[in-house]
Amino acid sequence: MIRFIRNLYLTNTFFIGLGIITGLFAFGFAVPVLFPIAKAALTLFIILTLADIVLTFNPNFLVECERKLPKMFSLGDENRVELIIDSSFGIPLKLQIIDELPVQFQERNFSQTIKLKPMEKRKLSYKLRPVERGEYHFNNVNLYSSSPIGLIQRRHNKKLGQMVPVYPSIIQMKKYGLIALSKVSSFQGVKKLRRLGHSYEFEQIKNYVKGDDYRSVNWKATSRRNNLMVNQYEDQRAQQVYTIIDKSRSMHMPFEGMSLFDYSVNACLAISNVSLLKHDKAGLITFSNKVGASIKADRSQNQLRKIINTLYNEKARNLECNYELLYQSTRNIIKGRSLVFLYTNFESTFALERVLPILRKINAFHLLVVVIFENTEIKEFSAEKATDLEGIYHQTLAQQYISDKQQMVQKLKQHKIQTVLTNPADLTVNTINKYLEMKSRGLI
Repeated sequence: MIRFIRNLYLTNTFFIGLGIITGLFAFGFAVPVLFPIAKAALTLFIILTLADIVLTFNPNFLVECERKLPKMFSLGDENRVELIIDSSFGIPLKLQIIDELPVQFQERNFSQTIKLKPMEKRKLSYKLRPVERGEYHFNNVNLYSSSPIGLIQRRHNKKLGQMVPVYPSIIQMKKYGLIALSKVSSFQGVKKLRRLGHSYEFEQIKNYVKGDDYRSVNWKATSRRNNLMVNQYEDQRAQQVYTIIDKSRSMHMPFEGMSLFDYSVNACLAISNVSLLKHDKAGLITFSNKVGASIKADRSQNQLRKIINTLYNEKARNLECNYELLYQSTRNIIKGRSLVFLYTNFESTFALERVLPILRKINAFHLLVVVIFENTEIKEFSAEKATDLEGIYHQTLAQQYISDKQQMVQKLKQHKIQTVLTNPADLTVNTINKYLEMKSRGLI
C-alpha cells in the first residue's frame, strides 16, 4: 500500500476537474438546480479516477527503460545519450521522462514528454556538453505514465545508476586527425602547405652493413672499434613535438563554460594525435608553481593512451607559474632539439616582460611556439558603440587591452619566438595549422 501511494501522482487535470466540481457545489447555494449536476459530476469524477487507477496500476503492465551511454564523454563536445522505452500496456500512454543527470550539469528541470502507442518501443536521444573532466554519475530514470483519462500518473522508478568518465575531447582528436591523412583538408582555416626542406638529426652509431651510405662513416669510431662504423640519423618525420600546458591561476579564465586550461587540454590531445600520425614523437609537460605531469616524447603504440590518461587526471591550480623551474625541467626532460608548444596566458605586457628572458633561453635550444589567448568578450565589447562617457572610458580600456595583446605578439616575434594568438574556440585548429606550417617549412 505504501508503495502504491508513493507511485501515485495527481495531474493538473485532476485538480482542474475537482475545482470545477467544487465551484458547482458553491454556486449550488445560489442556484439550487446546480446541486444535482454537481453531485452527478462528482460521481462521474470518482468513477473516472478509479478507472484511471485500475488502468494505470494494472500489475500485468509495465514500462521498461534502458539508458545507453558511450564508454566516455568528450570534454566540450555534444555527447549523445539514448533512452529506450518499452511499453507493455495495451492502451496508449502519455509518458513524462525525467532523467536524473549528473550534478556537474546543474540541470534540475530536465524532462521529456512523449506519447506511446499500445505495446510500442521507442528510442529517444538527447545531447549533453560536459565542461569539466572527471567522473559523471547518472542516477535513476523516473517515468510518469498516464492513461487517456489523464487524471492520475503512475511513477516507474528505474534504478539505472551509471558512471561515465569525461576525458579530453576524443571527438576533436579523431576529427582533426583526418588532417594528417588527407592531402586536401576540408576544415575551415586549415590548408596544406608545400614542404620546402628536409633535414636529419643524429640518433646513434651502428655497425656498417651493406647498403649504408658511405658518406656517413664515422672514422673516429671506426678506428676505436677496429670495425667500420656509420652514423645513423633520424629522419625529419621522427622529430619530437612537446606540449607544455600552464595550469596556473591565469588559465582559469572561462569561455563558454570551459576554462582556458581545458581548451588547452583538448588541443594538446589533438596535436599529439596528429604528430603521431605524421610519424613524429609526442610528449607532454604540465606546470604551475611546480612541474606536474611529464611524458617523454615517443612514438610507441601506447603513447597516445598514456597522454589521454595523464590529461584526464590533470587539475588546474590557484598559484602562479614558475618559469625558472620550467626551464630547468625542459633541460632535463627534453633531449634534443624539439618543437615545443607552450599554452599560457599573459594578461599584461609586464607579465610577458618578466618571463621573456626564460622564453628566449628555451627558444635557443628548441623551436618554441607560444600560444596565447584572446579575450573574445572584451573584443566584442570594444566593437560596440559607446553611448555615454562611462561607455567611452570602458571601450578605451578594452581597446588598450587588445592593443597590449598585439604588442605581446610583436615582442615575441622580435625575439624570433613563434606565436599563435587565438580565441579559445579556434585553439585546436590554429595549433594544428602552426604545426603543419612548421613541418612544411622544414623548421623541425
